[in-house]
Amino acid sequence: MLGRFLEFGVQTSDIIESLGFYKLLGFHELEVGDMRTHKYAVVSDGELCIGLHDREMAGPALTFVHQEVAKQARSMTDRGFDFELLQLNEDAFNELAFACEDGHLVSMIEARTFSQPDDAAENSLCGGWLEITLPVRDVLRAGRFWAPLAPELLRMQEEPTTHMRFNAGGMSLGLSESIALTGPSLCFKCDNKEQVWIALAKHGFTHKEFPGFEGAFMSVKAPEGTELFLFDEDFLGETYEVEESDELPNL
Repeated sequence: MLGRFLEFGVQTSDIIESLGFYKLLGFHELEVGDMRTHKYAVVSDGELCIGLHDREMAGPALTFVHQEVAKQARSMTDRGFDFELLQLNEDAFNELAFACEDGHLVSMIEARTFSQPDDAAENSLCGGWLEITLPVRDVLRAGRFWAPLAPELLRMQEEPTTHMRFNAGGMSLGLSESIALTGPSLCFKCDNKEQVWIALAKHGFTHKEFPGFEGAFMSVKAPEGTELFLFDEDFLGETYEVEESDELPNL
């Protein structure tokens, strides 16, 4: 349905500043193609890719590659989806975008826009990537929306706040009701607190100790506003699985 996850795309008015922030945390810049007409850069830790876009966006976007965007758009239109962006043309780079019930943006494009990250790349100072977390008003309702799009439920907890984690096209997608989240956020299991503290002291990054989200010991804020949460351990329990479904949510 969604295709293969490509990037967590964010809007920034200063790509150089955001690029420098992530590189100082140990992310690597990737080579980008010429499909985008705006200024664009990508950083990666070998697993997670973050797209930095110098263009107006309705919010951070979960971007997937789907080779049949036009066909998918027709199918989604028949099923009641409303598009924030729909660009389908033989002479253009095909792309569509829609918002989930909580207003988070999902984008589908027809091809990769940057080189494949190096599988042998080491983790950033943030550690191993856990998930992209979306704040939602009601996790169970949001889960009903996402389950047909990402039918593999990886993990779930009910206390202290309800939290679900799905496999969305190869990306770990978390849904949380936590009031500590102000927007889509990135979660990491950090094994090297000392190096994080050295980077914070040296570069003066905006950060907060014990930010109140699922036991994170630190949150660090990127120049464009993305929040990165660092944990000692994964905060969720055992893996759950659900049967795959071709049904789409009623919109």
